[in-house]
Amino acid sequence: MILENFWLWQFLGRLHPLVVHFPIGLLVFAALLEIFTIGNYQSKLRPGINALILGGAISSLIAAVLGWQLAINDKITGELLEKHQLLGFISAAFSLVFLWIWNQVENKKRLDQIRLYRAALFITTISISITGHLGASLTHGEDYLTSTLPWNDSNPTYNPIEFNIASYESTGGVLSPEAELKLVGEVRMILAHNCYKCHSGAKIEGDLRLDSKELVFKGGESGPVILPGNPQKSELIRRINLPKNHKDVMPSKGNPLSKEEISLLNFWIEKGAPWPDGAAQPSIYRVAELAPRKPKLPKVSNGLNNPVDLWVNDYFTQKNLTWPTGIDDRTFLRRIYLDVIGLLPSPEELENFSNDTRPDKREIWIRELLERNDDYAMHWLTFWNDNLRNDYTGTGYITNGRYNITNWLYSSLKNNKPYDTFVKELLNPDESSKGFIEGIRWRGTVNASQRTEMQAAQNVGQVILGLNLKCASCHDSFISDWKLEEAYAFANIFADTTLEVSRCEQPTGQLASTKILWEELGEIDSLASRSEKLRQLSEKLVQPANGRMYRTIVNRIWKQMMGRGLVEPVDEMDNEPWSQDLLDWLAVEFVDNNYDLKELIYLIATSKIYQSASFGVKSPDLLVSDDYLFTGMTRRRLTAEQFSDAVSQIISPVFAKGELKYNPFQLAKNEEIQPEFARASLVANNSFLTALGRPNREIVSTSRDSQASLLQSLELSNGERLFTVLEKGAAEWSNQYLSGEVIAEEFYRKALLRKPNQKELKIAKEALGNRPDPEQIQDFFWAVLLLPEFQIIY
Repeated sequence: MILENFWLWQFLGRLHPLVVHFPIGLLVFAALLEIFTIGNYQSKLRPGINALILGGAISSLIAAVLGWQLAINDKITGELLEKHQLLGFISAAFSLVFLWIWNQVENKKRLDQIRLYRAALFITTISISITGHLGASLTHGEDYLTSTLPWNDSNPTYNPIEFNIASYESTGGVLSPEAELKLVGEVRMILAHNCYKCHSGAKIEGDLRLDSKELVFKGGESGPVILPGNPQKSELIRRINLPKNHKDVMPSKGNPLSKEEISLLNFWIEKGAPWPDGAAQPSIYRVAELAPRKPKLPKVSNGLNNPVDLWVNDYFTQKNLTWPTGIDDRTFLRRIYLDVIGLLPSPEELENFSNDTRPDKREIWIRELLERNDDYAMHWLTFWNDNLRNDYTGTGYITNGRYNITNWLYSSLKNNKPYDTFVKELLNPDESSKGFIEGIRWRGTVNASQRTEMQAAQNVGQVILGLNLKCASCHDSFISDWKLEEAYAFANIFADTTLEVSRCEQPTGQLASTKILWEELGEIDSLASRSEKLRQLSEKLVQPANGRMYRTIVNRIWKQMMGRGLVEPVDEMDNEPWSQDLLDWLAVEFVDNNYDLKELIYLIATSKIYQSASFGVKSPDLLVSDDYLFTGMTRRRLTAEQFSDAVSQIISPVFAKGELKYNPFQLAKNEEIQPEFARASLVANNSFLTALGRPNREIVSTSRDSQASLLQSLELSNGERLFTVLEKGAAEWSNQYLSGEVIAEEFYRKALLRKPNQKELKIAKEALGNRPDPEQIQDFFWAVLLLPEFQIIY
């Protein structure tokens, strides 16, 4: 703007941190008070809530303007700032919309919009709170909040005292190539742990970045900060030696550098600031092995035979942990039905299972479930639709810029296609399977990191190889060692013509090479046609030598069955697993068993640890902490599809057959094999499924949040679809069963696979009466469906 450096704009911009906390506090307080007015909108709290809303929404708009001024005048840039700004403007827009809705309800007495007003209030509050968190990450570092949590106490750190300058000295004072590599590795470590918060791609202060050789020596807005061979005149050395309260001290936030760190940086510059070109610098990140490895199984002990249990027992012995108790038939049957086919067992099936006297009945029933091919395919379609970004409607389909792979995917699951073939057909597709690597052709201007070739590289990397290339698609990654040129070389395999490398959306003039991410897997002919490059990739990527690919799928299936991966997050396979031996053994066993996903599921499901008691966690963050201890299965909430199908089974169909976007039975001549209701995995996304956790599949989604959310609570409490289903089902049950007691007992049998206890039966009879009307039955249904016993897989 014209007055960009005018003192008043600078002053007002720096009021942003003060003003931004004001709307957060006001709107959070207003949202909390609003909860107490549910059922009584004209509460005595209403005037106070209105004052908080007006002040919070208006001040959020002011905060957005001041934040914009702050970024312009203080010359702060970076990815984290861009996210903060974007969400800030979105929050401001939410505030305007929310104020309009609030005005409709409060001043124009549109009481029919109260639900909309409350939803807008909570959404605006959450949006502003997240924006504030990103702002705090900008000023204090991205781990400012999480680093204080008790489970992060053991996060790996480096010890400056271990820096031994004397070890670098050699005859004539010249560093050997090995010493140079070690020295620059330790310098990078110091910069990463102390300087990246303000001087990397996430946040750039003073136009200075210290996360690559080129940018370190370029310097910032005041010129170079390093003069090789002259530490006394290097601005970097001057600033790190300043007193902590000095305005120019670096780092400006957090603890100052230790004497050992300062000495090492001084020594490095004195030696000419060596930074070898093209050398494999020591990584500050953990890098998992690529090659497969099959460790020798532990000896059989404690009557354990399943190999999974032998490894778990070995882990428990090392960690001095005790085995969890086993589960009863009811818990087991419900668990295995939901995990294998996504449906609840019927009371009759539970009775048959309980009366089955065969000693290996659990193994037999698991095998029979896996052979229910259509039910299996309909359930696992949800998992693969999320992973492969496959959906039935949405961005891209209107303009033919996206391709559906449902028919191919359903057929592959139903026929239990070997996983190596499955991946080969995704990477070297025909018309039926091309939708995954073709990505989405977005309308309008598309940035370089979202062109379809780069989408293919990112998605293949994430889903099939368990790595994140999104950061490296724009610049060298800050979370791994992957470089921009490597991401473009991989993306070039999916391109018709040679791609030009763009760094941070700026073309560099450099043409990309054509390579698989790991040279050990072989070469791709850069002069070949696209179809030939894809054929070569599909052959080389699925070879057994690619242990990473098979560890990735084994880890994903383990998480689906056990609630938490051997490695977390499942897209970061360089992270350390809680049992490297179990992960490696399962991956090689999977290959040796002809890449059979059903056999992998069977192996896990027949283990003692799968058939043992589950555990809840106080916070999902505990599942990804570095000191995580595996103690058994993690409890999971029913997915949106499992919940919908369960309600359809026991009450009334949630989705009509006319809502099916894919019907695997549409060619069947025998109408009797048609399913009784539309499975939720086969319908288009909608507000009900979204509220229960089904993701927007415009991006790959490899994990769903198993925690209950405010949106889910609102949908289950006030949503129209569930209300209609319960209303219809209650009317049917009212005609079928005459007694409230019979209704209570029968519904408990269908929903929870047990009879109500005396206390539950008494409460149900009081709620239903002798001859309940449909509305009473509807309320009873709703109360049971919201029980944790129904919503959680124990």
